[in-house]
Amino acid sequence: MSDVPSTAPDEGTPAPDEGTPAPDEGTPAPARHRAHKVSIWSKLSLTGSRLVLLLGVVLVLVGGLVANTAQTAGGNIRVEHVRFLTQSGLVETGLLYIPSTATAKTPACGVVTIEGYINSVDTMDGFSIEMARRGCVVLDANQTGQGSSQPPSFADEFGGPAALAFINTLPIVRHGDVGLIGHSMGGWASVLAAYTQPKAYRSIVLVSSSVSTPGVEPVPGTPTFPRNVLVDEAQYSEFSQLMWAVPQGSDFPHSARMQTFFGTSQPIVQGKVYGSIAAGTGRELLIHGTDHPGLTIDPSAVTDAVHWMQLTLVGVSSMPPGHQIWYWDEIGTLIGLIGVGLFLFGVAGQLLKTSYFGAVVRDRPENRSMRGPLWWVGAAVLVALGPVTFYWLQEWGSNHLPAGPYLPQTITTGIAAWAVGGAIIATLLFLLWHFTTKKDRRGTLHTYGVTEPDGTVDRRLLWRSVVLGATVVVVTYIAVYFFDWAWSSDVRFFVFNIKPLDFVHMQIALDYLWPFLLYFIVLSIVVFGQLRPRMKTLGTFMLAVTALLVVGYVGFLGLEYGVLFATGQLLTSSQPLLTIVGDQFLPVFIIIGTVASYFFWKTGRIATGVVVLTLLIPAIMVASTATQGIPW
Repeated sequence: MSDVPSTAPDEGTPAPDEGTPAPDEGTPAPARHRAHKVSIWSKLSLTGSRLVLLLGVVLVLVGGLVANTAQTAGGNIRVEHVRFLTQSGLVETGLLYIPSTATAKTPACGVVTIEGYINSVDTMDGFSIEMARRGCVVLDANQTGQGSSQPPSFADEFGGPAALAFINTLPIVRHGDVGLIGHSMGGWASVLAAYTQPKAYRSIVLVSSSVSTPGVEPVPGTPTFPRNVLVDEAQYSEFSQLMWAVPQGSDFPHSARMQTFFGTSQPIVQGKVYGSIAAGTGRELLIHGTDHPGLTIDPSAVTDAVHWMQLTLVGVSSMPPGHQIWYWDEIGTLIGLIGVGLFLFGVAGQLLKTSYFGAVVRDRPENRSMRGPLWWVGAAVLVALGPVTFYWLQEWGSNHLPAGPYLPQTITTGIAAWAVGGAIIATLLFLLWHFTTKKDRRGTLHTYGVTEPDGTVDRRLLWRSVVLGATVVVVTYIAVYFFDWAWSSDVRFFVFNIKPLDFVHMQIALDYLWPFLLYFIVLSIVVFGQLRPRMKTLGTFMLAVTALLVVGYVGFLGLEYGVLFATGQLLTSSQPLLTIVGDQFLPVFIIIGTVASYFFWKTGRIATGVVVLTLLIPAIMVASTATQGIPW
């Protein structure tokens, strides 16, 4: 990405307007010729937006069918949404996987899968699908305060006891012939469930999780409790210190905490079963070459869990543990996620063709952004600003703005504080640049994409821009809700997803609109006023803007995880949770870059892009994390 030569056409030269009316018959021949070119271009563009919309719809349908085929094992498993109450009366939710062989006359084994912190049921799809394929009824439970389960998070032992109690009430499950598979905090929920109902389960798989975590987990793990435990760990776990009190994952066999749990004083031998499965004291450690969240999509981790359940439960089929299809669910939901993105741009393109919303289309203002070496300095500052402030601003927000009825999500509040802090710093740097630039090159509110050429705000245009942005988000979410309704799944990949919002999450999202509104206004002015790339096509412009926003986080996460995979510890080893949160910044900033640049290119103003992002990004965040406070 670099400046074009000074002889290149000025970015401010308006591109042909798709909505430009046909010229008057008296227009001179050259003008008529130009208008004819505009007409052809307009038709091609119209076809393009329709094709994008159609492709988005097709990918949503195809992705859903692929995911659902894997999730139901080709129709042999029924998947249902379920709701049940915790001991204090909170509503907990989950997905129930029912194999066709499980009936009241022929009850099956049961398995409860529980996701980790700031995740939801889809994180455990691999384990759930494969256990259901082997004849077990599987309850994939949302922890309290996560997914669509009622907040607050951490309540009622993370929802673990309620999930175990619920599956044992089902007439299609052999009561007590139940296993628990928990990732991270879901492992703690599983241990607490086992503690409160010692006769309701047979075994546990702790997926990058632990027992006896001081200050977090009050139930001590011993050589006899819980019953039959497989510890499936990550060699590059970000949480090795928290889980087993060792500095890095390769030290797990030497963990004194784990050795006590296994009933030995010697380094633990991987793959060796300690104790006796028949007596309920079985213990085994297996370590895989991935990180903490990576275990949820690691086929070998799924193989381990299946094999352990085959050893410890009565009714699991003998299908080879390595025979797996769950990854097709991941592929399908990824296809659906891409489809929803294309659907958004297709909807936007079609709306811009209407007479009402077409009025927001304006010529792009003259580009008075930085040039030459100065542009690279400004870009470097923008690229570095987010990662440099990533930890301390989020930590400040989480510590000083505790979760309550307003701003009830600790993680989202931390990100909002980071966004506001970054916006303030960026504003000061922007103003410094603005007022030190020569007057003949200094930008204006118009060239920054805010006002009309005369410096005024067209209220009618602003209102239509707001309505357009809101309409794009609402219509896009129709595809998200459809995906959930038709296939009981989210559009997602790995830990990033776009979930449907229930009423509670809609309320919460409103709490976070103002900090993100400020952030996206400032970010848009900086990118399109100070650092606007001089590209000649929409595609290259979107690519350049997105790269500008994403490259800093690629470098930041590459550095953190490069050190982790080289040494066994994160560069910032004191921030494992926020580093994992950072994984989701890559897809989020891809969305931010493509959406903001698309609407600026199309409308010549920042307003519509700001509205879309202010509504969309908080909605994605609040539905995908944990709610610690109880909303109003």
